[in-house]
Amino acid sequence: MPRPKKCRRICALPRCSRFGPLDGAAEGSVALALEELEAIRLLDLLGCTQEECAGQMGVARSTVQQVYDAARRKLALALVEGRELVIAGGSYELCPHAAGCAGRDCARRDCPRGRCGCGTCHRPIQYKEDV
Repeated sequence: MPRPKKCRRICALPRCSRFGPLDGAAEGSVALALEELEAIRLLDLLGCTQEECAGQMGVARSTVQQVYDAARRKLALALVEGRELVIAGGSYELCPHAAGCAGRDCARRDCPRGRCGCGTCHRPIQYKEDV
């Protein structure tokens, strides 16, 4: 019997869940899971390391790498082939502190144990351009 899939912690649900070409009908769609979007957000937008991302999402670093690789392939497929990108589903749980920060503050806290969103730390993340 396979091991049950562990839920990945995400900070908030996306504001937009559909993206597509403006110049006509899309040739199919690509489904991007919410945990894949969270990996893209943490690694590419906030500049976290894979270990920091793993701490924030509550999974192993190797899991983050697999999720991130799958997300990049799906983004490339949607962009190159002109497909609609639909963000939905996946194996995730919302951060327990997301209600207090509306999905913005959790990922901006620097916890001594890594970026875990525990709500006890209030030091901001150092962005790449700030360093």
